[in-house]
Amino acid sequence: MIKLSPSILAADFNCLGQEIAATREAGAPWVHIDVMDGMFVPSISFGMPVIRSIRGSTDQFFDVHLMVKDPERYIKNFADCGADGITFHMEATPDVGAVIAAIREQGKRVGLALKPSTPIQEVFPYLERIDMLLIMTVEPGFGGQRYIETSTRKIREARAMLNGLNLDTDIEVDGGIVRGNVDVALNAGANVIVAGSAIYHGDIEENTEFFMNHFRQRPEGCEELGK
Repeated sequence: MIKLSPSILAADFNCLGQEIAATREAGAPWVHIDVMDGMFVPSISFGMPVIRSIRGSTDQFFDVHLMVKDPERYIKNFADCGADGITFHMEATPDVGAVIAAIREQGKRVGLALKPSTPIQEVFPYLERIDMLLIMTVEPGFGGQRYIETSTRKIREARAMLNGLNLDTDIEVDGGIVRGNVDVALNAGANVIVAGSAIYHGDIEENTEFFMNHFRQRPEGCEELGK
């Protein structure tokens, strides 16, 4: 199943609740929340207080993406403030398995992310322990970047690895996804689409509806062809 996860990093924080509500009204099931610490990535974004403040305003799935150093320090905090799924970067911790276990202990969906420069083979030992693999299709830390074309091969390789293990694990892509290239990621095997500027710049409901309608019109199973 294809899911849309609009990234609030591109939203207007003066009216954040209203803008999230617009994506919900148009059918987006998830909200993507980028947490950046200024250490793992150069930028600093938002943390627990923001998540807690918007948690009561929507029943959408909170897809929390930690771009922070040593994420094991914060798992319980993000679980307590309203995260439904917690994704962390394998490059940010010396003990990937311990972070997976910490997220699982909190009863949350586990996501594992990797930067564009990290070979896809490095995630293989963890694939049977996670619910979602996040493939960054831009360098993490900044919104508005262009999709890195070589990411398509990595998505395709990831889907082949998962198929080889008979796993239906989600593959999420984050970065530079717009109307004109979303099918490139989907056809390669992704099924969770993060979109920021493509949703929040312009008419939010119309933008969200475009993606949702587009997903519904695709032939069933097309995202699994790996072509």
